[in-house]
Amino acid sequence: MGADSELLKRYREALPSFVTPLYGTPLSIDRGDGSYVYTVDGDRYLDFFGGVLTTMIGHAHPRVVEAVQTQAAKTMHTSTLYLSEPMIELAEMIAELSGIPDARVFFTTSGTEANDTAILLATSYRQSNQILAMRNSYHGRSFTAQAITSHASWRSSSISGLDVHFVQGGYRLRSPFRDLDDDAYTRAATEDLIQVLDMTSAGKAAALIAEPIQGVGGFAVPPPGFFGSMQKVLSESGVLFISDEVQTGWGRTGEHFWGYQAHDIVPDILTFAKGVGNGITLAGCVARAEIMDSIESTSFSTFGGNPLSAAAGLATIDAVLDEGMQANAKVMGQRLVERLTPAVEQAGWIAELRGVGLMQALEFVHDQPGQPRSLEPDPARAGALLEACRHAKLLVGKGGLYGNVLRITPMLNVTESEIYEGADAIVSAIEQLS
Repeated sequence: MGADSELLKRYREALPSFVTPLYGTPLSIDRGDGSYVYTVDGDRYLDFFGGVLTTMIGHAHPRVVEAVQTQAAKTMHTSTLYLSEPMIELAEMIAELSGIPDARVFFTTSGTEANDTAILLATSYRQSNQILAMRNSYHGRSFTAQAITSHASWRSSSISGLDVHFVQGGYRLRSPFRDLDDDAYTRAATEDLIQVLDMTSAGKAAALIAEPIQGVGGFAVPPPGFFGSMQKVLSESGVLFISDEVQTGWGRTGEHFWGYQAHDIVPDILTFAKGVGNGITLAGCVARAEIMDSIESTSFSTFGGNPLSAAAGLATIDAVLDEGMQANAKVMGQRLVERLTPAVEQAGWIAELRGVGLMQALEFVHDQPGQPRSLEPDPARAGALLEACRHAKLLVGKGGLYGNVLRITPMLNVTESEIYEGADAIVSAIEQLS
C-alpha cells in the first residue's frame, strides 16, 4: 500500500463523511516549491489551484518563510487583548489599501468568520436583520454565512434568524437576462433589485453582500459598473454594500487590486481571507469607523491577527506590491486565455471560457451535434477533465452550481513557461475528451 493510499484510509476513518477529497483516487501534498507541489510518494504537480486560491504567491516563498520563521522564534500568539506590533502594522497597511475612508480592521481566522462579522456589523449598524445577497453566491459554511449563500449544493441549512432575499447577480449564462448586452443586463439586474426592495423590505434593509466575481459559483463575472449601478439604488435608502473579496482581492484579477474597483464604487464593508497569508490562517473585515464601532459590547478575537499570521500577511502583501504581481496576473491571465481559446472554440461541450486575470473558468454542457449549444450542465465531463488534468500532472479546481465548472487559478507570480505548461495540459485534456 502506497503512502497516499495509507493516508486515504486514515483520512476516511478520522474525518467526517461530508469532508471529501477532490479526486477519484485522492492525492497527498507533502511539500511545495513555487508553482509546484509534491506528494508523499514523490510525484510532482503544477499547482493551478493553490489550495483554493490560498497559496497565492507560490509555495515556500522565501519572504514568507523567513518572516514566519523569525516570528515563530519570538512569539506565535498574543490575542487582540495585547499590543502586537505585527498585527497593528498589518491593520494599518490593509486599512490604507482597502480604499475605505477612516477604516478599521478586525482580524479573523477565515473568510467565513469575516463574512459573519460583516453581517453582524451591518445588522447592528442598521438595526435590521434584512439582508440582500446574490443568486449563485457562496459566503462560507457558518450558520450566518449559509443563510446568505445561494448555492444549493453547498447549502446545508435554510434555518436562520436573518431575513434574506436574493437578487440577480453576475452569472449571465443561466440568467433570464443572458441575451442582453452589458448595459441592458446591468439595468435589468438593477430593476430586479428595486423590485425586491419594494416587495420584500419591512422598513429598511441592512446590507447587500456580494462577491465581485463569484468564486464557488464558477467565476461568474458581471459587467463593469454592475455593482456601481446597484449601489446607487442602495445608497438612496442607506443600505450598506459589503464586498466579499475573499477570492478577488490582492491583485488576482490583474486589472484591479480589489474586485470592487471594476465597478467605480467604494464598499462600506470589505472582507478578505485566503491568499493574504499565502497559506497561513489569516482573514478579516474592514469597515468605516462609524460602522465598526457600532458594536458596543466587549469583543475580541483569540486567534485573529496573531503575530505569526500577521507576519505572513505583511510578507505576502509586500511581495505582491514589490514584485509587481498584479501586473503579472494581468499579463499571464491574457497568455492563458490566448492559449486555451482555440481549443475551447472547437469543443461544442464547453459553454464558455470566462474570468479575469488569473481567475479563469471553463463551464461544461452536454454536446448536441447539429443543434444550438445546450445549457444542460455536464458535471461528468467536468469531472473527466479534472482527472485528465491530474493525469497530466496539473492541479485545477472544480465549482459551479452543478459541479460542471473547472476553476483555474495559478500563482500570482506564475511564469510564462508555467502558464504554457498548464495551458497545454488543459488543451491536451480537452482534445482527448473530444
